[in-house]
Amino acid sequence: MKSKNVSDLNDATEHFQLVLNQCPVGHPDRATALTNLAWAYLQGYIRNDVEDIDTTTSLFRDALALRPQHHPDYPLSLYNLTEALAWRHIRKSTAADICEAAQLYHELLPLCPEGTYLRSIIAGKNGIDYVIDECNNLPTDASDEGIHLRRVVFELCPLGHRFRPKTLGMLAHAVSARFDQHGSIDDLDTSIQLRREAVSLCPEGHAGRDIYLNNLAISLGSRFRHQGNPNDLDEAISLHEEALHLRPVGHESRDCSLDSLGGALVHRFNERGDVEDMTHATSLYREALTLCPPGHPYRDTTLHNLAHALKTRYNKSKVRDDLNEAIDWYRESLRVRRLDHPERHRTLYSLSSALCSRFTQAQKNEDVEEAIALCQESLAALSSLHPDRYFSYTWLQEAYLSRYRILHDPADLSLAVENFRRASRHPTQGFPERILEAIDWACQAEVYQHESALEAYQVCFELFDSHVMTRSSIISRREAATAVRGAQSLPVDAASCAIRRDNLRHAVELAEQGRGQQWSLASRLRNPVEDLESANPALARNYLELSKRVSDAAQSSTTISDRAGADRAAIEYRRLTRQWEAVVAEIRDFPEFSRFLLPPLYADLQAAARQGPVIILIASQYSCSAIIIPTSGAPHHVPLPSVALADLTNLKDRFARAIREASQMTPKQSRTDLIVLSRIIWNEIMLPIVNVLRHDLKLKYYSRIWLCPTAAFTSIPLHAAHPFRTNPDGSREPCLEDFYICSYTPTLSALVRSRQMMKKRVTPSFVTIGQGQPGAGKGKALLAVDSELELVHKLVPATANRTTISGDEATRAGALEALQQNNWVHLACHGKQDPKQPYNSHFVMRDEDLTLLDIMERDIPHAEFAFLSACHTAVGDEETPDEVIHLAAGLQFSGFKSVIGTLWQVDDSVAQHVVKAFYENMFKDLKDGGVMDCTKAAWALNRATHAVKTQVPLEQRMVFVHIGV
Repeated sequence: MKSKNVSDLNDATEHFQLVLNQCPVGHPDRATALTNLAWAYLQGYIRNDVEDIDTTTSLFRDALALRPQHHPDYPLSLYNLTEALAWRHIRKSTAADICEAAQLYHELLPLCPEGTYLRSIIAGKNGIDYVIDECNNLPTDASDEGIHLRRVVFELCPLGHRFRPKTLGMLAHAVSARFDQHGSIDDLDTSIQLRREAVSLCPEGHAGRDIYLNNLAISLGSRFRHQGNPNDLDEAISLHEEALHLRPVGHESRDCSLDSLGGALVHRFNERGDVEDMTHATSLYREALTLCPPGHPYRDTTLHNLAHALKTRYNKSKVRDDLNEAIDWYRESLRVRRLDHPERHRTLYSLSSALCSRFTQAQKNEDVEEAIALCQESLAALSSLHPDRYFSYTWLQEAYLSRYRILHDPADLSLAVENFRRASRHPTQGFPERILEAIDWACQAEVYQHESALEAYQVCFELFDSHVMTRSSIISRREAATAVRGAQSLPVDAASCAIRRDNLRHAVELAEQGRGQQWSLASRLRNPVEDLESANPALARNYLELSKRVSDAAQSSTTISDRAGADRAAIEYRRLTRQWEAVVAEIRDFPEFSRFLLPPLYADLQAAARQGPVIILIASQYSCSAIIIPTSGAPHHVPLPSVALADLTNLKDRFARAIREASQMTPKQSRTDLIVLSRIIWNEIMLPIVNVLRHDLKLKYYSRIWLCPTAAFTSIPLHAAHPFRTNPDGSREPCLEDFYICSYTPTLSALVRSRQMMKKRVTPSFVTIGQGQPGAGKGKALLAVDSELELVHKLVPATANRTTISGDEATRAGALEALQQNNWVHLACHGKQDPKQPYNSHFVMRDEDLTLLDIMERDIPHAEFAFLSACHTAVGDEETPDEVIHLAAGLQFSGFKSVIGTLWQVDDSVAQHVVKAFYENMFKDLKDGGVMDCTKAAWALNRATHAVKTQVPLEQRMVFVHIGV
């Protein structure tokens, strides 16, 4: 029997229906009539007196459709529909209803200012908070639509809202899941930003802090694996440790934290080889396994992770028990993992890798056959662009290569190479992993003399270039370059490979492409575009503007200290870089600019030899030789059969020792060791080259030549090659610098670029900068500096605008300003090369150091000549010798076409003799009306070192080198 209230509700419903019947389509009150009837139905539904909610929802929709956005009751109609959808969701749990309600609230909130009645009822029971909470409980949807919904829900939670941390977490989870499926680094960066905010909203003592810490750490670990930044890994481990501390024994999520921290420690072990990390990781996994007995929902994951740790430890220690236990745990994980488990493919290829290792050890054919089948099964489970296909290709390659090593079937080698190719070119995997795979491909192709070796090297360079370009700052680019194991020898090994295949032109191209990448990347943003400006001024302007914005973003990123700010800066840098790359692609669409900013071809590089041959000296583990690039025609190969890479390393070390010992000698003592070593350089390295220059190229005496050393050759004073022998008639046998005027160039492109910039000559202005009294703790006083400055000032022609900066004026800022305002510079001070971080190499000024980075950030296109009368200004760093990162190269990059630098410590009192002789020769013809010409510097240095033989000891004559035009 119905109650009186129900009877009243029925009466009201009938009445409202009659009213609606009187308001046909087009009637001005129809929306109101629809709304009243719908509310009556909704009240009955809420009280369980009416079962039909669908009619109610339809009526509210019809009313909303009759009230456009400008209608005063439009917000009310939005609210009414959200209420109906929310109640239908309460009863039927229909996901579409709560999703639509969230979208409607997103539109409604801006229409309801704080303090209004509608705003107050929105916050009521089953209102906006109910919708947010229910949306947060929906399953993760990594589709674009699913992520859009998460963003809508997030925007319903302003700062201070109680659901904001969880909503941040859910949005981050969806974006992170999309990264797992498609590999877009932007998604990963976004998830990290969101999770950082979530952690910041949950201070110590907050109930959910452990969850947000753990999730942020997981995202940072993913970014480390994708991009290789060690700071991400260290921060991830720190956060995992904090989360584990908040999950003591007995906590329901302790197993997850144990697993997560263990995984991060395994990654650090792979990077740094600390056995304690692996020991700790293994113990964490074993504890986690005790918390996940059979039937536990995460047991399969813990089994997999423990197996992975044991397999990783086996890779280092080769303890067979670790491998067998890993295989057992992988099999158990696979057994309990559902066929539709989203990570089942990982267990498949991981078990494959373990079986492959056992095949290599025990040579049981069934192991490698199963390994191949497992990888193929894992590939079948993944979409074509899934990032994890990379690992399936990698382990499939390893299986085929392992079988080839035992059975020697060429088909297996071909299959291995094809999977090397697929893995290294898989677009959604991070660059560090792909680079390592390409390096391994090149190594294996060399070992088995496979024809794909040159292709592998080319892929290495392309990936390396793309990877380093993702880093915004110059220093972070070098860190990315040095972090890749085995990459340092790639340029010379690639060139050696091309030489052994009788392709000298390609050898030159590969050596250039692989060397000096830091300079190459930095110079892209300063590339002259005169030809482009003539052909398409608008496109040229767009390119130059974006180049400046990218450069400014790179420089500003170096000043950001907080990690959240650095993440934001990285995202903005990548956004600008993508725009810049799009413009570059547009430029290349024009046939005459099809190779714009692409690695130069031999025909382009030969321009470096326009004024004389360039000799590239290749120091590879596979062969050591030289390539002579003549002014025209094909390159010449000069084998160095008596020289191996180990010999060069030994020669380099002996030279360093001999220089140290010579610095302790008196000027009259014989430099016996240096003489012996100079003979070795002459006999085994430079004499074969000189023979080709003299007899094949017919190069005249005192012609100019340029040396472009690589790898170990960069640390050997090749210009000082000397036989130190007398002929039967008593005459002295000539040395290298008796035959030719020697210069160095860091790369061929650097020399080409300097020559191109020589077109713009300006009135000479000469500044001498000296700092003989550096600040406390910056080195001993240089007593001869002031007299050296005075000497130079007198020798510089009066036609030049001459200025001197010294003493208190010789500050970092003063020196930088002088470099920018003058085109000829003489610098006398302490110079210090930082062998670990070469961008911190510096000239010592009165206050702050003038660093290589300071110099590189200046663009001084009118600059011409610099004499660096300071120590260690032309010697590269230990880790990346082929990048040729030193002070002299930095000045050349900033615009100075011709630079005198030093290879080791300079005695400032003795150096004055060289300085005096140099400038006397440099300017001796100017009395007859000549002009100051920086291209005479190499000749003037050659004459100066000959002139001071009786006054200056051998090592102080050898120390000065000329770089550039």
